[in-house]
Amino acid sequence: MTARHRVLSLLPSATEIVAALGAGDQLVGITHECDYPAVVRSCERVTECAIDSLAAPVAIDAQVREITGHGLPLYTLRETAIAALRPDLIITQALCEVCAVMETDVRALAARLTPEPRVLALSATSLDAVFADIALVGAALQLGTNAEELIASFRGRLHAVHATLNEARALRPRVAVIEWSDPIFAGGHWVPEMVHRAGGIDVLAKAGEHSQVVTLDSVIAADPDVVLIAPCGFGLDRAVAEAQRLFALPAWSFLRTRDVWALDANALTSRPGPRLVDGIEVMARIFNPSLFAPINSSLARAVRCPPPAP
Repeated sequence: MTARHRVLSLLPSATEIVAALGAGDQLVGITHECDYPAVVRSCERVTECAIDSLAAPVAIDAQVREITGHGLPLYTLRETAIAALRPDLIITQALCEVCAVMETDVRALAARLTPEPRVLALSATSLDAVFADIALVGAALQLGTNAEELIASFRGRLHAVHATLNEARALRPRVAVIEWSDPIFAGGHWVPEMVHRAGGIDVLAKAGEHSQVVTLDSVIAADPDVVLIAPCGFGLDRAVAEAQRLFALPAWSFLRTRDVWALDANALTSRPGPRLVDGIEVMARIFNPSLFAPINSSLARAVRCPPPAP
């Protein structure tokens, strides 16, 4: 019989991995951001964020710079609550200081707990590394077979996309993924690879590299056919609102002649977990709609130039 664990997930993608492995009932604590799948939402929240996540992108960026500039943490751990949960496995990340609690803070906290829980840090920057992280979590939970089957199913779905594009000899559109709009960040890490596997050419970033600040002039010069607005941490409604805001700015008038889509970044691009495969399938439908099933409107939405005011 497989041993049960008391898992503390300090990363939304880790929460999704644990749930996808069939161990959602072993989660005892999650972050303030964890929202998928719905079954995990009843878990206790053990993190807090110093950022006003409902602010405008430029204001959020300013908050991040001010807080980190003073050497203060963006996230805090509710240590008393965590101790009461008695986790034996804590899953955190070692990739981005802005996205989640820092690994060093997590390990320091774990060392203060009795008994000291195991800490597993995930750090994927590519799709294969995401699959490796799923295997790591599966091994930690003694669910290696589940992990193998899950990864095989993901690879099968990716192969199906590739085979469809290859058979149709589909043309590859030029794609710009806007991960943040003010300042402008081009989506990095696994995002360019997602674009490639979905049948596009990322004109702003290279696979495996960190997300980078780019100028609007460089976005325009890259001449994308498709622009994906997927602000990190935003759901679909906020992404649509941000795309509409950009359409209204004279400097972004080039969008009027492009195919512009807003994406639920939390579901499709921001989190290095199981739903990145969903993201590739959605992108493939955007790039070559005649080859794939219609897009789920709860995940992505085309954004058009608003008509001129009367």
